Amino acid sequence: MTHPALTDAAFSAASDTAAPLNILTPPHPVLRQKARLVKPEDMAEIQKILPGMFAAMYQAPGIGLAAPQVGLSQRFVLIDLGEKDTRDPMILINPEIVAETEEMSTREEGCLSLPSQYAEVVRPEKVRVRWQNMSGQVQERDVDGLLATCVQHELDHLDGVLFVDHLSALRRNMILRRLAKDLKRN
Repeated sequence: MTHPALTDAAFSAASDTAAPLNILTPPHPVLRQKARLVKPEDMAEIQKILPGMFAAMYQAPGIGLAAPQVGLSQRFVLIDLGEKDTRDPMILINPEIVAETEEMSTREEGCLSLPSQYAEVVRPEKVRVRWQNMSGQVQERDVDGLLATCVQHELDHLDGVLFVDHLSALRRNMILRRLAKDLKRN
């Protein structure tokens, strides 16, 4: 799909000088759309916006960002659980969960598209994720802990699902009302 020298770390490093992209908030319609698969001809455009996406994620600060959150309805996400001095960026193109455990885990989640809103979400404890890297090679990895939660959260965005959709209707509506109120104030 692209030149092998274009590593996840190179795009992450380019974020230091890139202008951060704007992160969308509800009720923006792109956040609720099912994103389309990335095609080889999309890679040049994706390469151009990756530094701005990483810049937005790091500035927020966040540990994951999906393309729909910056208005691009395509199936790719960024994840970096590392700190500034120990960044560990991942770019997942056309990711999919191919297996998950029956054991569940509860973690507090937040979302860059729902700033300052948090809730406990129950998800599978471990998942196997398959994706293409920037060179078009298929990768597969078993993940658990915070990385498993982050992968599932970001992949939800590709299907138009927000973390609040995993909550009761009452709790979801409370959070969305509070978010709308906060956004009006700012």
